[in-house]
Amino acid sequence: MSGEATPKSRLSLWQAAWVIARRDFVAILFSRYFIFFLLGPLFPLVIGTLAAGVGQRVDDATAQTDIAVAMAPADVDAMLRAQGALQPTLGPTLPHMVVLRRLAPGERFDARAALSRPRGNIAAVLTGTPAHPVLTATARRAEEWKGAVSLIAARALAKDEPVYPGVQTVGVKSSGASQRVGRVHTAQVSLTLLFIVTIFLTGMVMSTLIEEKANKIIEILAAAIPVDALFFGKLFAMFLVSMVGITVWVTAIGGLIELAGMNPAMLGGFDVHNLPTPGVGWPLYLGLAVIYFTMNYLVIGSVFLTIGSIAATVREVQTLSMPATMAQIVVFFVATLALVDPGGPLEVVAILFPLSSPYAMLARAAIEDSLWPHLLAIGWQALWVVLFIRGGASLFRRKVMKSGPQPLKLRRRDRRAAPEVA
Repeated sequence: MSGEATPKSRLSLWQAAWVIARRDFVAILFSRYFIFFLLGPLFPLVIGTLAAGVGQRVDDATAQTDIAVAMAPADVDAMLRAQGALQPTLGPTLPHMVVLRRLAPGERFDARAALSRPRGNIAAVLTGTPAHPVLTATARRAEEWKGAVSLIAARALAKDEPVYPGVQTVGVKSSGASQRVGRVHTAQVSLTLLFIVTIFLTGMVMSTLIEEKANKIIEILAAAIPVDALFFGKLFAMFLVSMVGITVWVTAIGGLIELAGMNPAMLGGFDVHNLPTPGVGWPLYLGLAVIYFTMNYLVIGSVFLTIGSIAATVREVQTLSMPATMAQIVVFFVATLALVDPGGPLEVVAILFPLSSPYAMLARAAIEDSLWPHLLAIGWQALWVVLFIRGGASLFRRKVMKSGPQPLKLRRRDRRAAPEVA
């Protein structure tokens, strides 16, 4: 009848995409393997933190290296007294000296043979006299210690007691150079985390799609809703799952940082509450990190989802995804190298190239305090996100229903068996 409203036969594109996103999100979130997926990255983190504390203790126990003195008894005593007198002033920059042997008059001593035998922490042997000291050590140790040995020998030869004036010190929390170094370290860590998290999370997109293609579920979904909606829904569902995973990991890392703050030995004495501040400040930097992760994930996720639609088996997924993964590694290294060329051609290329732009701009946010480049970069990246998603959806629409190439003999047989139309 004309007065009755015609019901819609199918959902709209975005309604169908929301249905798929909600379905995949709930199915993955409440699955058993998702718990192990969340715990997977935390085990290496906890083990690495504990290993850092143990390693620091081992380093502290083996860090001290000694210079063994083999001279005449009077020269040995003079060198040890000089070393003791200079120790309060020079502190840890002065090498520690121990007595190896007090030589009798005319006694010859082979320093090379003595150094080749394991004797505790002895890294060098000092022979000769204070007026003509001879340091036997590796080239690196000799270069490092020859100045200190010369200073100790000069102090041993001095007849008058020198006066070492006290130095008044004024402490500051940081300097321009230390801030620059700290910001570069922040950028390096951020790039590494962004790369690892993106690669780790985008892998779920292909594995889920291949499982549904093998079970023919994808064909049922594609018959009920637009294929573009299927692509959008799966992409954004995995993005939401990724945000849940990142939230859990950030919370766990925050608890670990607080625990390490109460026990500095866990991180080898590193003060986690005195982290270098990024150029744009921590609140804005964390917000930009979320935005750049979103841009990077949507671009890479659309690429991997498209690869999953092309592949028919797990082996094909591994073969086709390898070039994309290697390209991501190259992009990561290019963005890291751009740190040594701020404002140069390499950084400009890294910012303009869509796959490396999130990495380069996140590093820039850690080093520089200007905000307007990020507004332009976010718009530029959003444009490429739209292009990658539209291109991926187009290819997904053509390839997702194909489980693999049809054999040539089967195609010929089907054509021969087809009835002729009069």
